[in-house]
Amino acid sequence: MDLDLKGSRVVVTAGANGIGLAIARAFASEGARVHVCDVDQTALATLATSDPAITHTVCDVSDRTAVQALFADVMTRLGGLDVLVNNAGIAGPTAKVEDIHPEDWDRCLDICLTGQFNCTRLAVPLLRQSANASIVNLSSTAGRVGFAMRAPYAAAKWGVIGFTKSLAIELGPDRIRVNAILPGLVAGDRQRRVLEAKAQQRGISFAEMEATAFSYTSIKDYVTPEQLADQILFLASPRGRTISGQAISICGDTQMLG
Repeated sequence: MDLDLKGSRVVVTAGANGIGLAIARAFASEGARVHVCDVDQTALATLATSDPAITHTVCDVSDRTAVQALFADVMTRLGGLDVLVNNAGIAGPTAKVEDIHPEDWDRCLDICLTGQFNCTRLAVPLLRQSANASIVNLSSTAGRVGFAMRAPYAAAKWGVIGFTKSLAIELGPDRIRVNAILPGLVAGDRQRRVLEAKAQQRGISFAEMEATAFSYTSIKDYVTPEQLADQILFLASPRGRTISGQAISICGDTQMLG
């Protein structure tokens, strides 16, 4: 299916690894011009070799000075913007609320929620000039059902939904679409680390923790980064021109998080 994204100018935050890399490559495969940022300089160097058409900037989205430099690079590389994918996020601490260090709380919200604000506020003036403008924010199933011992992460991801819904109303008159994606259990090292941390907290094996996690889903399988990328591409394409303000779960029908 031709999604009519050829030549689209796309920014993907945290785009050198995992979900972000899958998104960046999916847009590039459709002929879009893609610029990513990441804090992992080694991954960015690898990307420069493996995908030389995807340009990049080293950037921590919680650092507003770094985000300003990112968008200066975007203008130099792309000359404008059609799509912003706010993908950057961290898992945050796994602990009971009374045991969470305040610095860990702050860091999780600074990246997972405030980082989206930092990028969006600079992206919107550029998106207003686009004929097919779209913002896609990465939330989580934890932004819909909550997550015991992961309070900072869940709070940030619920915040992403509120941010998305508010922006959809605010930016609708400018014909800028804003949607959120809520992944479930996504295949990859990050999900494994989360489950390992929860297994350690409970004193059970990884296999037992994994089985518990899947017991709350109808489709007992991991979501792939490519599935998320496919949905994001559709939302960002002209075919998704009337889809805005939505929080779309891709989670195998997860009922709760344990």
